Amino acid sequence: MIIARQKRKENIVEYLIYMWQVEDMIRACHFSMDEIESRIISQYDRPEDVKQDIRQWYRELIDMMRIEGVMEQGHIRININILTELTGLHLRLLKSPQETVYGSLYYKTLPAIVQLRSKSGREEMGEIETCLTAIYGYLMLKVQGKEISAETTEGIQQISNLLAFLAAVFQEGRYV
Repeated sequence: MIIARQKRKENIVEYLIYMWQVEDMIRACHFSMDEIESRIISQYDRPEDVKQDIRQWYRELIDMMRIEGVMEQGHIRININILTELTGLHLRLLKSPQETVYGSLYYKTLPAIVQLRSKSGREEMGEIETCLTAIYGYLMLKVQGKEISAETTEGIQQISNLLAFLAAVFQEGRYV
């Protein structure tokens, strides 16, 4: 909750990736508040009233995930809404004649996006979701200590540059 709130203010892309991680942590804890308490909340060095707010935040996320049917996979509606906003902004930036930097970043990144889509077998996945999924997967590989090829690292860097620009425009409130 504390980290999510901060990331939401500073970088919408980091916020969304963080929220995907939280969804996966809830799944890993089997939607059990006891497990979330022992694995996550107990690690916070915060006053009890703040920990109580964190508990409530996790309870609400668990409820949303159950109600929205994303207990095994997928994302809660609030996260999907942000992805939809980012996708809309992405498309507006591409259409805007004033946004040449974004267009350049996009066309430099497009081969990596196409390659990732074909590897995933999810051709219907939007470009921004593909980019976010790639970053999330890359971070999970790093956490697991897996070897990452130079080609993958280069593609992730291009995707990161594109998403960083998109996040900056979002935070500025420039909705073209």
